[in-house]
Amino acid sequence: MSRDRKTWYLIANATHPGEQHFYQLPLNGGALQQMTSRPGAHEVVVSPDGRTLAVRYSYTNKPWELFVMDNKPKAKMRQLTHSTTPEFESYAWRDPEIITIKARDGADVYARLYRPTGAVAQGPAVIFVHGAGYLQNAHKWWSTYSREYMFHNLLVDKGYTVLDIDYRGSAGYGRDVRTGIYRYMGGKDLTDQLDGAKLLTEKYGVSPQRMGIYGGSYGGFITLMAMFTQPDVFRAGAALRSVTDWAHYNHGYTDNILNEPYNDSIAYARSSPINYASGLKGALLMCHGMVDTNVHFQDIVRLSQRLIELKKENWELAVYPVEDHGFIEPSSWTDEYKRILKLFETNLKPAGDRVGNGQPTSTGQ
Repeated sequence: MSRDRKTWYLIANATHPGEQHFYQLPLNGGALQQMTSRPGAHEVVVSPDGRTLAVRYSYTNKPWELFVMDNKPKAKMRQLTHSTTPEFESYAWRDPEIITIKARDGADVYARLYRPTGAVAQGPAVIFVHGAGYLQNAHKWWSTYSREYMFHNLLVDKGYTVLDIDYRGSAGYGRDVRTGIYRYMGGKDLTDQLDGAKLLTEKYGVSPQRMGIYGGSYGGFITLMAMFTQPDVFRAGAALRSVTDWAHYNHGYTDNILNEPYNDSIAYARSSPINYASGLKGALLMCHGMVDTNVHFQDIVRLSQRLIELKKENWELAVYPVEDHGFIEPSSWTDEYKRILKLFETNLKPAGDRVGNGQPTSTGQ
């Protein structure tokens, strides 16, 4: 509320789910008045006298910077900070297109699309699955997944089309999206990935035989579900710091979605990748930190033993002895992304168009 008690200040996504603008609203009701104008996101603090706005602003390919502007509708913002380095600015970071996928149940699902210039017909594609479940990433501001954003630029440089989907359960789209995975994780959140893959082949000319998928944490879980239950869709997948059995994950997160294992065992059974491991056909890379205090290392150990018992050979586990859920050491991040890139280059490109080998090639496809 303004100091004169006449106005509400608020931030809303009224123009687009992937934009956040600063608005004024009369205290007793009325029309919203948009104050900021640039596409992206604005975090705003009003000065004590109410005349000036401090604005933290970013766009998809421009990290957060601090600006000031007059407290007037769509006034010009004056930049105060410049945080990027010459090295960062030497590369033309892409501005991904925000697209809408029409899901099989009629829902609109938003996604970031990265496309190579002059994309070749029947080229390769990678679908990225963000973590956390309840998180928004298909937006027009600088992503908290900055490493993945940079990796996606690298993939596009190498000829891949990349799709980054705000699947069911994601933040930013209201209650129905948030609750769309109730009692079935690996249900609509997975079919949204399948519908994205279908769109890539039908509209953007991607080869259905050259599709990869990867993600960490919740994204690793979805990657496992995709590789185990949809083996004819994804030729290769990288599952990072993945939940393999939700009955082993923390109660505070899972009980809101799957209830408890002792009173809804069906929800847990159908939502846990370890129960579907027999379906693996494509090449699978798994990466996990040994001191992960979020998704415990035992999760990936149990799944590895299951794959051994099933006599699966087209998988690989990379272990990071000093790392927690979010890696710290640059050498660990570098190693992980080199392995992911090698997985895709080996399995999604013709033999004459690869950067290396060393990853298992897929079988049965």
